[in-house]
Amino acid sequence: MRSKDSRIDTTVAHPARRYNYWLGGDDNFAADRQSGDQIAALLPAIRTAAVENRRFLRRAVTHLARDRGIRQFLDIGAGIPGAGNTHEVARAIAPDSRVVCVDNDPIVGAYGRTLADGSAGTVAYLEADLRDPERILTDPRLRATLDLRRPVGLTLLAVLHFLSDADQPYRVVRDLVSALPAGSWLVVSHATADFMSPETAAAVEEAGLRSGVPSRLRSRTEIARFFEGTSLIPPGIVPTPQWHSDDEPRLRSTAADAAMYAGAALVG
Repeated sequence: MRSKDSRIDTTVAHPARRYNYWLGGDDNFAADRQSGDQIAALLPAIRTAAVENRRFLRRAVTHLARDRGIRQFLDIGAGIPGAGNTHEVARAIAPDSRVVCVDNDPIVGAYGRTLADGSAGTVAYLEADLRDPERILTDPRLRATLDLRRPVGLTLLAVLHFLSDADQPYRVVRDLVSALPAGSWLVVSHATADFMSPETAAAVEEAGLRSGVPSRLRSRTEIARFFEGTSLIPPGIVPTPQWHSDDEPRLRSTAADAAMYAGAALVG
């Protein structure tokens, strides 16, 4: 889909469109592909990392919907809908699942509105920024779709590393989690420099900054802070290929290939 939305600056890369490129999609522009290729030159396994993150999404949402009985999901940083997105995985297991997708890219919005229009009120899309949790939590469309008195699965997948320290990412997550009732879940995946040399990590962050997609690669210790006040379930915070992957074929991806940690935790 090519949107004519005047708010889309096709000369600047966007994380959702770049991720779409790494996954082999065609909803991206030259700037997204250029940024993606610059990162790939530094991290040749970046496409594997994107695939492993998508596989983690499927396993995590399956776990919450099938094994934990979660029927409501708040997916922030949802990205361009494709096979295996949160709403698709959840509703395949439990058709009564209700999902709110949030992203700040107008192209994602075009898809999201189409998706919401055909969902009979069970899927909603919000064009909003993770940096403004109050805006997300008070949106009438969220309130019309999710019942915040009942458990919610909050998914923040491959999105928190786009928040700088100045964006107060720990406060953002704390504000989101504090709005959820006991029995909710927090699911996070986050890019890390733990498996890179300091030189490579610095080059990756610099390449992102130059292309308009700045990121902050965090250590496992830093990522663990997002889960403060929650109860992590086994295996804890691990590279994405290692999280509850015993029941599916392995891609032989290493922790360095994945370049990302993941975890899920019970709230309350």
